[in-house]
Amino acid sequence: MDEGKRSSLNAAADRVFRGYYRHCQDRDQDTLFNLLTALHSFNDKLPKESRMFDSWNFVGLKALRNLFHHHEELLHKVKIIAASELPMTCELAQVTLVANSSVERASSLPRESQPDTVRGAFRRYGDVCDIEPAIFNVVVDVFEKVQSLGLGPTSEEFDLVRQSYQVEQDRGIDHRVSGSIQAHAGHIETIFSSIMAMD
Repeated sequence: MDEGKRSSLNAAADRVFRGYYRHCQDRDQDTLFNLLTALHSFNDKLPKESRMFDSWNFVGLKALRNLFHHHEELLHKVKIIAASELPMTCELAQVTLVANSSVERASSLPRESQPDTVRGAFRRYGDVCDIEPAIFNVVVDVFEKVQSLGLGPTSEEFDLVRQSYQVEQDRGIDHRVSGSIQAHAGHIETIFSSIMAMD
């Protein structure tokens, strides 16, 4: 890989890691879409034989990004909520809720070649999907891709991911999450459906 290509890939990877941290801190539709766009751009810059289509997390999120790109009004129906605000115990610090109908639309886009992978990429709760586990896990996928290609992103956010990954490796902790959620009161499906119904 020539230096120009390597430099471009490092910059694209840094945008993914910065985008992920902004998504976690700001919790709005703009930071989510910016992260999805950064993922899309990173994949486009990879050598064809190294692209991320073996990552079901990426495939699902790519399809949603394409749906939001062409149907921007659907992005405003995404709900991002801090786990601390919910009457349940969550594995991650937030949930990002998307209607199942949006996932179905994303899976049936004309250029989508892996519809079953898109449908299976997210945790479903009745009429709602939590896409946050796929977001967390795709950042791990990107990190491992960066490592396998010998790239060297320089952002502070990349270094935070690198440090976290190393600690998990040293302690024998899985790098990816299942996205498990346990409700203290009521049913998860009912709670999430009520959240999605709110304006």
